[in-house]
Amino acid sequence: MKLKAEHKSGGLLFSHVNKTKEKRYMGKLDGKVALITGAGSGIGRCTALMFAEEGAELLIAGRRQAPLDEVVAEIGGAGGKISAKSTDMEDQASVEALAAYAIEKHGRIDILVNNAGHSSKVRSARWISREEFDSVYAVNVAGPAQLTKLLLPPMLEHGEGTVIMVSSVAALHSGLLGGVAYGPAKAAAKMYMDNLRGELREQGIRATTIYPAEVDTPILNNRPMVPDTEARSTMMRPEDIAAGILFAATLPARTMIDDMTFTPTMPRDVSAEIEVARHAGAPDGEA
Repeated sequence: MKLKAEHKSGGLLFSHVNKTKEKRYMGKLDGKVALITGAGSGIGRCTALMFAEEGAELLIAGRRQAPLDEVVAEIGGAGGKISAKSTDMEDQASVEALAAYAIEKHGRIDILVNNAGHSSKVRSARWISREEFDSVYAVNVAGPAQLTKLLLPPMLEHGEGTVIMVSSVAALHSGLLGGVAYGPAKAAAKMYMDNLRGELREQGIRATTIYPAEVDTPILNNRPMVPDTEARSTMMRPEDIAAGILFAATLPARTMIDDMTFTPTMPRDVSAEIEVARHAGAPDGEA
């Protein structure tokens, strides 16, 4: 039985294709265990679906249990091996619990996709609070780094492993659209991955950083000015980025992609959104 991906209404649907009379389909990730964070929606969800199609056994994580349960039902209902654990990447104990669960259940994670992300509502350096700033850094940098650290020992003992970090084009070209916390946090994630790659590639650890520009995912709903349907029409879709993650994960162990950048073919005017972001969070009379 093979999972077949179909594109419909901006999402991915998976349907059964009966292969009982055919040779069993050997997926590119057969025998591999993957942990994907932020997998309840958007890029993480699409990545989980694509990994499942290629035969990976999955552990997915995210803040909200209900969306995770839906992904588990979709993949598990199609015969895939999958479990889920609610995790707050901002909370050290929660991240530790996820890593402990992963190692206890699977012994080793072969592919870690650090996809969970979080942006601030306030984007300006003039108005952002320390609390909001710290929250963005925790989810985008500290949490993924901690999770990676905890999962590395079994990878190193095995002699190979893949770590994929979903950063952002905001790491390379920061500004008010991404915000004063999100851009620097994603840049820190980039530097973390550069260091990880430099330190451990000779021990078989592949470290790939993904830099998407605007993708039509739920994170856009946290912007001071939420993009409308017309604005989203030319944006990339989650499955576009997930396809790149899958490509990086399925290359032979001898080959590593350092960085992958994704941008929409058609640019759009974001000047109005930048102006709204400039004033979001300002005290009355000071904008």
